[in-house]
Amino acid sequence: MRIQLPIISVDGAAHHGARAALTCRFRCGDACFHEVPNTTSNPYVGDVVADALSRRTVMRAAAVVTAAAAVGASATVSAPRASAATATGSRPGAQGARGLRFTPVAPNTADTVTIPDGYAQNVVIRWGEPILRGAPAFDPDRQTAEAQAKQFGYNNDFLALLPLHGEPHRQILVANHEYTDEVLMFRGYDPENPTRQQVEVAWAAHGLSAVVVEEDRRSGKLTPVPRHPLNRRVTATTEFRVTGPAAGSELLRTSADRTGTKVLGTLNNCSGGVTPWGTTLHGEENFNQYFAHATRATDKRYGLGSGATERKWERFDRRFDVAQEPNEPHRFGWVVELDPYDPASAPRKRTALGRFKHEGATVRLTDDGRPVVYSGDDERFDYFYKFVGSKRMRKGSSRAVREHNLSLLDEGTLYVARLTGDSPAIEIDGTGKLPADGEFDGGGEWIPLATATAHGAVSHVEGMSAEEVFVFTRLAGDKVGATKMDRPEDIEPNPHTGKVYVALTNNSNRGVGSNPKPDEANPRVANKHGQILELTEHRNRADSERFAWSLFLVAGDPDDPATYFAGFPKDEVSPISCPDNVAFDSYGNLWISTDGNALGHHDGLFGVATRGERRGELKQFLTMPNGAETCGPLVQDRRVLVSVQHPGEIDGATAEKPLSAWPDGPGRINRPAVVAVWRQDGRDIGV
Repeated sequence: MRIQLPIISVDGAAHHGARAALTCRFRCGDACFHEVPNTTSNPYVGDVVADALSRRTVMRAAAVVTAAAAVGASATVSAPRASAATATGSRPGAQGARGLRFTPVAPNTADTVTIPDGYAQNVVIRWGEPILRGAPAFDPDRQTAEAQAKQFGYNNDFLALLPLHGEPHRQILVANHEYTDEVLMFRGYDPENPTRQQVEVAWAAHGLSAVVVEEDRRSGKLTPVPRHPLNRRVTATTEFRVTGPAAGSELLRTSADRTGTKVLGTLNNCSGGVTPWGTTLHGEENFNQYFAHATRATDKRYGLGSGATERKWERFDRRFDVAQEPNEPHRFGWVVELDPYDPASAPRKRTALGRFKHEGATVRLTDDGRPVVYSGDDERFDYFYKFVGSKRMRKGSSRAVREHNLSLLDEGTLYVARLTGDSPAIEIDGTGKLPADGEFDGGGEWIPLATATAHGAVSHVEGMSAEEVFVFTRLAGDKVGATKMDRPEDIEPNPHTGKVYVALTNNSNRGVGSNPKPDEANPRVANKHGQILELTEHRNRADSERFAWSLFLVAGDPDDPATYFAGFPKDEVSPISCPDNVAFDSYGNLWISTDGNALGHHDGLFGVATRGERRGELKQFLTMPNGAETCGPLVQDRRVLVSVQHPGEIDGATAEKPLSAWPDGPGRINRPAVVAVWRQDGRDIGV
């Protein structure tokens, strides 16, 4: 059974394209409209994915072959058919992988968070809600930096929930605040002439929030606990410690910090991760957009511009002017570690994990207890990395144990990935045509870049010092011939199988003009919809230097022959476009949030089975309101949390004229927020 897509009005279609324009201005500084920063001639791992998808379709499912034979655009898109799962919703015994037994939400353009039948939701916390003592109630017309520094920040992204021992039914919610939409935040905002007050409010709206939340055991609803002693705000002016091999480097020293060990603030925190020792990690992503007047080749490789910035912060603080403070950009682009249980502790920037546009950072342990951290560099034709620590995690809660574990990410080896296919290059043409071997997979290696120890650091890259490798990690990847990918975003190891999943959002530049051509690891020419790769470490050892990879999912309209859902019949899956953040539930299902849906409907959250006979079964769980991106996500047994980021972020929207009524109704200012979803009958999600 096919589900007809809702007809999108001319106005709605304009909103989709225009949302991208406004999003690009404020989130990433129009990165996709600028020259690709990576101009090296490294091999590009790309559109082979399209080949593989069809190939396995032929081998594993005749129904998929039939679907793949369709040619041209279709007026419909696939969605789960009316099987027992659809007919019975989430009842026990419904068809579908365990954890995914819910009625899928149809693609739509509704200005709300749409959820499955039998589920309920609440807004947990909005931008501006008071969380610290002395914080005033939110008033968008009287907002000050002092108030914002005590309130929940803007554009929440990554979410974590940590246990709070001794306080039943309470947890610590930690959220990233990626960036600010000044035109949606301030009435009368003049982009050419922001005021100091507006700029300082924006500084305070960036960063991180930690806030204790309490659950209603009868409903699943979560509510914040204001003024709890563990509540905390970290902003663009909070003092951070720099740790690891680049700490103290001349490359990190500025006129305000001649030691190179203290940094004010964190910027553009996108996704993140939770460590086994109870801290949270946060990736500084599109930091380049905050710095003006850059001219060096190293700055260009990181996407810094030579002119003024969108927000004009350089007018109010010289550190954002590269001409005056050339090393200040080197102090951003790191993974940040926060201890949510110690609100007085200084957050730490972990230089051993390298400097690039970190989408996030997720952790697994080696067999002997050492941390391995995976991270993607969210840029067209850039790389993904892992860090293998050299010190073992200790168990316990004493101060000595905690201090030891807080040093684990300062010593170890940083690697970058190189992928190879197993088919002749001539068979990979970017059209989705399968190679002759009928397989779409390959191998790869982790190339060491540098090793940090307690006594110093050693470079493994010819012509670069260890400090240079850690500060200019992209250039190190260039030199060793790492594989160019299609915007590597979130990377998550499956806690059940150890397999690692790499979300690749899209790359419309693939194979276009002089840009790199397809090969057997990333997908299609002019890739609009993205894909997800499945990586298996050699012998499933997290510290291995070799791996195998294969295609797991190639996104898009399932009617398109160049899509693939791990061999699952394509007439039984939801359409998906632009995978971004990912997470796992307790059953090993992969949950995928999308950013920039190119199919003409709103972004959403999807669950997909990664193993068993229903491997590849993908269902849409919820959709976003107008202009919003799905972030987070966090999947617990009884609840799903998502960040509704930048609602109303549509070209032409302003604080005076919002183009979304979410979350507080028509005519009200749009407020990014965290949403919780649960089953109305109180049972676990999707069982």
